Amino acid sequence: MERTFTALKPDAVKRGLIAKIIERIENKGYKIIGMKMMNVPLELAEKHYAEHFGKPFYNSLIEYITSGPVVAMVLEGDNVILGLRHIVGKTNPDEADVGTIRGDFCTTKEYNSIHASDSIESAEREINLWFKKEELCDNYKTSLEILMGK
Repeated sequence: MERTFTALKPDAVKRGLIAKIIERIENKGYKIIGMKMMNVPLELAEKHYAEHFGKPFYNSLIEYITSGPVVAMVLEGDNVILGLRHIVGKTNPDEADVGTIRGDFCTTKEYNSIHASDSIESAEREINLWFKKEELCDNYKTSLEILMGK
């Protein structure tokens, strides 16, 4: 099973979209094996966005992700990285398809409600930044897994 990291950003939390977004993730069949609501410390924000250091939008990324609580999650499922990015939609909500999270819920590119890892390497790095191994609950089966005999 593949794993990925996702975070519901401050605008999604402030606008009360947590349940609606999680419902889409679970309806897709992905298992949430780690989840926490937290205020993002500056040090974590800087590590998370390290690849963008020096770019013109870096400071606004840091300010935004630390502006309010986020809901950080680790998901597990078949091809979850690609599948989640598909249901999340393009970064710019004006270009995101209707039916995607960003297409339906986001108002601007800067406040695009959700982050999703873009590769296996990014997912591993981000999961390890945001979660300790003991915070992951990967020892259970969902009702769908039981029905499918997995």
